[in-house]
Amino acid sequence: MRKEKLVITFLISVIMNTLYAQENEKTFPPSDKVTVESVRFKNRFGITLAADLYKPKRAEGKLPAIAVGGPFGAVKEQSSGLYAQTMAERGFLAIAFDPSYTGESSGEPRYVASPDINTEDFSAAVDFLSIRKDVDPERIGIIGICGWGGMALNAAAIDTRIKATVTVTMYDMSRVSANGYFDAMDENARYELRKKLNAQRTIDARNGSYALAGGVVDPLPADAPQFVKDYYDYYKTKRGYHKRSLNSNGGWNVTSALSFINTPLLTYSSEIRSAVLMIHGEKAHSRYFSEDAFKKLKGDNKELMIIPGASHVDLYDNQAGVIPYDKIEKFFRQYLK
Repeated sequence: MRKEKLVITFLISVIMNTLYAQENEKTFPPSDKVTVESVRFKNRFGITLAADLYKPKRAEGKLPAIAVGGPFGAVKEQSSGLYAQTMAERGFLAIAFDPSYTGESSGEPRYVASPDINTEDFSAAVDFLSIRKDVDPERIGIIGICGWGGMALNAAAIDTRIKATVTVTMYDMSRVSANGYFDAMDENARYELRKKLNAQRTIDARNGSYALAGGVVDPLPADAPQFVKDYYDYYKTKRGYHKRSLNSNGGWNVTSALSFINTPLLTYSSEIRSAVLMIHGEKAHSRYFSEDAFKKLKGDNKELMIIPGASHVDLYDNQAGVIPYDKIEKFFRQYLK
């Protein structure tokens, strides 16, 4: 009788989590080809990560699995969820997670980003997937979008359990934080930025709270660069807005930039031995991040794919029809075997 009660309790839990994940507001249409379940797991820093798990219907046996994170300042109901759902439609078990301190994941104070902790988020996802009975632990890959593309490469450099990595419209957050866009900042400008950020630390300590940097600018200035207009079109409109998204609302806390300025990502990316596919739009303002990062990679299992005519945000939700899902699937089929 006790065993039967435990089974019933477990089934109710699974059903409730599934219903929760299905009813939770997403910025993309649901698929009738997959099941979706809300799951939780902890990272090495003790933070509980929230994720949506997508699984092909009628799937049997141990599946290849993929963990998806990003964009930087987004939540799992946005771009990462779309990628995870699409990969599940193609036969993979996939999870989209909220990074530490954001979305439905835990962590205080809220809205903190860190190159170390956010790289760890990917490895924690691999932990979670590796011990599932329906996952083959030797066939796990990751997808990182925007700023989480850099985190994904960083994770691939340290975590040998990751057999294949896809980066999409990648940002190197440490580079852009320390050098500005297009490396426009010099040492003096960086020093002034440090002074400003550390002054904010004092203000935050006095106030007992952390000031937010603000999400995507709103209202949108008439003279805003095209990539800022593209961000606005995604994060601030019905197309991609989500109530928990940092970019759609108040943004990261101001002092998050300090850790990225002082702790460069991709230091050991040249030592990645597993397969890497880097995807970027031809017209993306951020294209140079992928191109420069790709130059450091070694081996014939590395590839850079430039999508003709595509912008940075075009690869968020496939509104432009340019996300190369067939290529991504082929890549994972080749290296997760």
